[in-house]
Amino acid sequence: MSDLTVRNIRPHAGGNRIRKSRADRIFDIIIYTVAVLLTLLALYPMYFIVIASVSDPNLVAKGDVLLFPRAMSLDGYSYLLSMENLWNGYGNTILYSLAGTLIMLVVNIPVAYSLSRKDLAGRGFFTFFFIFPMFFGGGLIPTFIILNNTFHMVDTFLVMVLPFSVISYYIVVARTFFQSSLPAELWDAAQIDGCGNLRYFFQIVLPLSKAILAVIALWAAVGHWNSYFNAMIYLRTPSRFPLQLVMRNILINNEMAATAMTGSAAAELNRKANLIKYGAIVVSSLPIMTMYPFVQKYFNKGVMIGALKG
Repeated sequence: MSDLTVRNIRPHAGGNRIRKSRADRIFDIIIYTVAVLLTLLALYPMYFIVIASVSDPNLVAKGDVLLFPRAMSLDGYSYLLSMENLWNGYGNTILYSLAGTLIMLVVNIPVAYSLSRKDLAGRGFFTFFFIFPMFFGGGLIPTFIILNNTFHMVDTFLVMVLPFSVISYYIVVARTFFQSSLPAELWDAAQIDGCGNLRYFFQIVLPLSKAILAVIALWAAVGHWNSYFNAMIYLRTPSRFPLQLVMRNILINNEMAATAMTGSAAAELNRKANLIKYGAIVVSSLPIMTMYPFVQKYFNKGVMIGALKG
């Protein structure tokens, strides 16, 4: 052991500890400072939306609201809570998200596991079959014609959860996870014990794949929760609109009404529209933000294993 290492070892109550050099301490200070700054940069936009939703929109527009709310008001949330179509959209979005996420897991996870098996006949062809749509698609108009004329799904519940349930990217990530995390010897041992393919998948593969299941479920849930384009194209009945489309229509209608008016009425309506805008962002983002901490540990593990190995 060198003299420098010996000098850096100092006894203490818990045993021997290697003391950090001055250069190491400076490096740690720099790293922690950068990490704190990046964290603040990431969190500030969300914090600003929250304080802007309870501040006077005129002060927000002037840039006077930076760190703390000013001229606090809950009128924006009052407007939102008084809208029945908003709560109907909330219910629709929850239903679409739950059903769509479940269908995506049921469809994509078995496909990914099948493609991870080296003994699958035609494995290369099926892999190409699922990866090809990642680069080329049929287009919006042909898809609409098929869903409307052939399957009669337009303006139904199924059009929001079924036609777009196969996601090639999810399949690729889950397949890589299965290939890197489930050794072939596990399947050999299960066969020796008389385990078949279905039993092996449900009783062994799925319990060992909680990480990738949580990742795919979170991605699917966020995608369904934030989706409004499919609803705008394929839904016609307002009672079936999801939350995002309802809020979009509310904001557009308020802005159009404000431009059609003049004087104090236009100013008040524009103020109302701005309050609703910030409040709607908070209301629509809160459920997903509260769900993330419960799956964070699986999310981090699943992304690292499923995306970087294989």
